[in-house]
Amino acid sequence: MNERPIDPSSLPSYRQPLRSLLSARKFALMASVVAGLGVAVYGFSPSHGPADVFSSPAHAQVNNEVRKVERPIGFADIVERVKPSVISVKVNITEKLAKDDSSNNDDSPFQPGSPMERFFRRFGGPDGLPPGLRGGPRGGGRGVVTGQGSGFFISPDGYAVTNNHVVDGSDKVEVTTDDGKTYTAKVIGTDARTDLALIKVDGGSNFPFAKLSEGKPRIGDWVLAVGNPFGLGGTVTAGIVSASGRDIGSGPYDDFIQIDAPVNKGNSGGPAFNTEGEVMGVNTAIYSPSGGSVGIAFSIPASTVKNVVAQLKDKGTVSRGWIGVQIQPVTSDIADSLGLKKAEGALVAEPQANGPAAKAGIESGDVITAVNGEPVKDARELARTIGGLPPGNSVKLNVLHKGQDKIVNLTLGQLPNSVEAKADTGKGDQGSATPRGTDVPKLGLTVAPANSVAGAGKDGVVVTEVDPKSAAAERGFKEGDVILEVAGKNVASAGDVREAIDAARTDNKNSVLMRVKSGGSSRFVALPLAKG
Repeated sequence: MNERPIDPSSLPSYRQPLRSLLSARKFALMASVVAGLGVAVYGFSPSHGPADVFSSPAHAQVNNEVRKVERPIGFADIVERVKPSVISVKVNITEKLAKDDSSNNDDSPFQPGSPMERFFRRFGGPDGLPPGLRGGPRGGGRGVVTGQGSGFFISPDGYAVTNNHVVDGSDKVEVTTDDGKTYTAKVIGTDARTDLALIKVDGGSNFPFAKLSEGKPRIGDWVLAVGNPFGLGGTVTAGIVSASGRDIGSGPYDDFIQIDAPVNKGNSGGPAFNTEGEVMGVNTAIYSPSGGSVGIAFSIPASTVKNVVAQLKDKGTVSRGWIGVQIQPVTSDIADSLGLKKAEGALVAEPQANGPAAKAGIESGDVITAVNGEPVKDARELARTIGGLPPGNSVKLNVLHKGQDKIVNLTLGQLPNSVEAKADTGKGDQGSATPRGTDVPKLGLTVAPANSVAGAGKDGVVVTEVDPKSAAAERGFKEGDVILEVAGKNVASAGDVREAIDAARTDNKNSVLMRVKSGGSSRFVALPLAKG
């Protein structure tokens, strides 16, 4: 079958209407958008791929416009503005050097646990030390060692922020600015709990400084890390905010921002900027099996920095509110045993004698669910909230007490500088006087009255044996632990324990809550109940 040829003149003319509707500038704009999409989505350049459609001589001018539009924006303008506020921090520390010992295989010139040893391990691998600082004199006596970190100015008169572990124990602190000038600095104050330090640079009154961000970064926001990695000052890396509210086990106030901008040894104390050029956090730690960046770094939020730095500048130390309770998270098992709908709040394991909470009537087993009307998600959030309030403030706590909600008003005390727990395991004086005890069916525990076991005290029942395959063993019970309460009732014998467990089963509980004393501290443990 022969196809009928088509007369081009019979087709509708679209070319002329298009030209009449689009000016050369509009056409160039459309071409730029199309080419830009190709570059953004496929990574093509004007000389490769889709952009070739604009390479004819007739569209040379349009092609030039496309090249301008699709050039990557980058961070150069932001970096140019904020980089002068970032400083390199160098510290000298006098350390007592160990005598030569053939049994010591550590090449570190720093004593284990010393500030410099902690400094390099904070940002390092197994040995934590950069090559230039490995080895050293080992003939005893004292020597001066150096370390490096980062920081940034927060005011034109020379106040700067860095990490506590950068300047901890330092005899001398020097900073080098972005223009290469070196200044002597003094430590104004430090706060080990948040790993922040405030230093003051002498010799200037018009330093470029950075502003701390007022807002909270969102996951996915861009972030720029600027600092002194491996002594290479003025280094800029980019990434995004990977997560927030991270607890890395460094202290009760952990609330880190996780970023993936490459951060290495020497970045410690340096700023993490947002795209507004404001400091969203202070880089303080990395996760690094190898000693180098693997894309997981942690920054102290600007809100924390602002609060701590204000107190350090004012009085050189940080005062925190304190209610005097030992707290623990509310797990799903604990929530079930307490009849809570959600595993939220902070469970009071033990109020400290004569502390604000004890004086206000808060007891072991209470769950603090809100502070001044703001819900408490977990134990860490309660610690951060209370710690962020000044001593002497009055606070209102919402408390779940024996299944009933109540409001407790108290005045915050001041968090002691150090709170030590007695390391009494309850085992030392048992000896041959420890009785066999009585089995508690289906819990995997054997218990005896505490007053019958030397060193176990007068209250509760002491655990004399734990079945290693039992749920009790999985939840950390060990010989010498003292069970003080079961399902909210004081116990003094194995019979009391069995009675409380039977009552919990009758109430169709899936687990039973026990208050356990181990060493010098108490905790609650929810043990699942076997059916039948």
